[in-house]
Amino acid sequence: MTKEELKKQVCEAIDKRYEEMVAFGESVFAEPELGYKETKTSAKIQKEFDKLGIPYTTGWGLTGVKGRLTGAASKRTIAVMGELDSVVCRRHPSADPVTGAAHCCGHNVQVSDMLGVAMALKDTNAMQYLGGDVVFFAVPSEECIEIEYREQLMEKGKIHFFGGKQEIIRQGGFDDIDAAMQMHVNPTDDPEGDIRINARCNGFITKLIDYHGHAAHAAAAPHEGVNALNACMLGVMGVNALRETFQEKDHVRFHPIITSGGDLVNVVPDFVRMESYVRAASADAMKHYNEAVDRALKAGADAVGATCEIKNMPGYLPMFQNQAMCDLLEANSNEIFGKEHVDAQPPFDSGSTDMGDISYIMPCIHPYVGSVHGALHSAEFDLFQKETAYAKTTKVLAMTLIDLLYADAASLEGILKGYTPLMTKDEYLKFMESLRSTK
Repeated sequence: MTKEELKKQVCEAIDKRYEEMVAFGESVFAEPELGYKETKTSAKIQKEFDKLGIPYTTGWGLTGVKGRLTGAASKRTIAVMGELDSVVCRRHPSADPVTGAAHCCGHNVQVSDMLGVAMALKDTNAMQYLGGDVVFFAVPSEECIEIEYREQLMEKGKIHFFGGKQEIIRQGGFDDIDAAMQMHVNPTDDPEGDIRINARCNGFITKLIDYHGHAAHAAAAPHEGVNALNACMLGVMGVNALRETFQEKDHVRFHPIITSGGDLVNVVPDFVRMESYVRAASADAMKHYNEAVDRALKAGADAVGATCEIKNMPGYLPMFQNQAMCDLLEANSNEIFGKEHVDAQPPFDSGSTDMGDISYIMPCIHPYVGSVHGALHSAEFDLFQKETAYAKTTKVLAMTLIDLLYADAASLEGILKGYTPLMTKDEYLKFMESLRSTK
């Protein structure tokens, strides 16, 4: 069978499975779970793997599931990934009434597309024509949220990193994988949907900032207190004063929230906790700007006589996609989406994903698929282009996978021959540890 014939058969198989894929995605959407708590979603993935006869292992990053299909030869291995978790968005119409979790990130589409590729490869017996294995990796905890909860998991020794892919790197789950791919939904004004290829994005350092003051009666004796909330606000204003020094090429972002801001209105607040990221477009820039932000935050405490404790923890690394893999994805996208709906030079994305961490240790692709209205993570999020999200995207991922692994995996071998990772696994783990500090 020629490569083009195989692609055609796989795409036809995806069309036949389309309704199942949508039903699975909507099932996950209806039961959103937050990071490292995705037990129901993990069980759904395992059930589908059982139906398909795909052997798998569990426990990756607590809830992750790793399935594998073996090719005619196992020269190389590519991972097709989908993320299990959701975000907190209490105002979304489909939010869980107890946890506030909602899939207004589109990860339910990711895991469904991952399964769609697996279904099509099984239905067509395509693996006999591929010179490598395919891992289907359902990964937890991409959204770096609920930091205090995850700190508790760390203290109990259950995790070492906030991000699921990071945790699985540490566990060795990617040691037998040579390249990786996944998709992500994206807002668009294109009524037919579109796809963005080879986008870069920021990395970040995670921060918890505690201000300690001294309580006093807010009306009768404010002079006897030290106001931790004022210290916090001055610290934020100090960071705002630095913004003119943030270079455009570095795409710096600092966006704090206050998670504890005082208990009683008539008591001078003696404790305030703030949570934030320092984002930037390179690992060096992340560390550089984080130092400046820390100085400003501490100065807010110094100004009013409070104290400030800053805990820095590894966030995610910036994402750099592999150009050769993107070229294959672009060619397949032109065929399935139509060239007018393909953007191969998208603008820089100042957001972040732990796919960035994967991109440092192996070649990867991470297309953004325009198929939703409303902002990501917002109450207005709405998947309006199901065919684009579930069918077209699954086809281009499967076709690119075939390009890479067909026959003796010659295409992937060629990519890897000229490839040097930005970091080895050991270098990656050492760098991430260097980001931890308490000041």
